[in-house]
Amino acid sequence: MTLFMATSQTAMSGEGVYNYGLVIFLMMTGLYLVLSKGNMIKSIIGLNLFQVSVIMFYVSMGRIENGTAPILLEKDIPHEEAHSDDEHGSLQSSDSSYLAAVGSGSNQGHKTTSGQTVDSESHDAEATVYSNPLPHVLMLTAIVVGVATTALALSLVVRIREYYGTIEEDELDSIHIATHEASEGVS
Repeated sequence: MTLFMATSQTAMSGEGVYNYGLVIFLMMTGLYLVLSKGNMIKSIIGLNLFQVSVIMFYVSMGRIENGTAPILLEKDIPHEEAHSDDEHGSLQSSDSSYLAAVGSGSNQGHKTTSGQTVDSESHDAEATVYSNPLPHVLMLTAIVVGVATTALALSLVVRIREYYGTIEEDELDSIHIATHEASEGVS
């Protein structure tokens, strides 16, 4: 019950939801520009605003409070005091077996190469919180695709302007209807 009250108070106070409000504002502004304007440049700007709002939404959801980049830090790897030499003279440590133990997802202790047990439960209490990089990587790809799409759309608008002399959709429709009627009258 206390957890529910704390969650509802945080939601009521509006802490941490400003970015979602900005996402909604940008999304609706972009949608309005696409649907209401007859100018092709304004429609492209509206599509870009819509895309930026989606990217902001995914990046906001992928953020973890006090999270860091997913790079294994030295402090997260338990070190043994005793290292043994193998037949080639190199040192063996528990790093690889610890990484295998952490990667397995179980909460039981795991034996290292030297026979010591690493307790992953006690290590999780002081472990570093890592952010998931997948949303950020996907949105980086979306940005690249969006820039390429915008460049293509703008080049098409320039070509349409050169050929028809306008970039207003209503005027282009009337030109298209007039040329269609003229071609039917000739036939």
